[in-house]
Amino acid sequence: MKYILKVLPVGPIAANCYIFGCANTKEAVIIDPGAEDAEIKREVSELGLSPKYVINTHGHGDHIGANAKMGLPIFIHASDAQCLTNPVKNISGMIGIPITSPPASRLLDDGDTIQVGDLAMDVLHTPGHTEGSICLRCEDAVFTGDTLFAESVGRTDLPGGSEAKLMRSIKEKLFTLPDETKVYPGHGPATTIGHEKGHNPFFSG
Repeated sequence: MKYILKVLPVGPIAANCYIFGCANTKEAVIIDPGAEDAEIKREVSELGLSPKYVINTHGHGDHIGANAKMGLPIFIHASDAQCLTNPVKNISGMIGIPITSPPASRLLDDGDTIQVGDLAMDVLHTPGHTEGSICLRCEDAVFTGDTLFAESVGRTDLPGGSEAKLMRSIKEKLFTLPDETKVYPGHGPATTIGHEKGHNPFFSG
């Protein structure tokens, strides 16, 4: 195994925070630290990893809530960058628990590569849940945020959402990956691309 992976469901709606590290160099990234910063830091320490960046798959409050406490550069797609500092745009203001994050250190786009030690993580722009939603592919894994779940898909009824864009993103950017690719979503259990192509009710008919 070339990478180290730990999933932590955090916050009131159990958003999956992923600690993803290079087994050789111990460099790591933290994907979607939505809450429970102390628990995330404790796991990072126990794994012996050195985190370099936070990567947000999109800008909703349940995925960015602990950004500030990580003390790391923050990467997000350009189209969701305003969500970091604006509780209205990141939805948290709508539910009366406003969340803000430091601004982005790097604005991502489709086709970008993020180096994690010896590993190269590819950025896939997958709009639909939000305009700036991304997925992150590395080795045999893809982190899908709130784009694709186990036998479900992300909601599209919030600002910036589009059902047509979401379906196109999944078909063109995710279902073209090898069937054995492991899918690590923003909520709920892991799955595989092959399983979703055959069993996801939004696509399998």
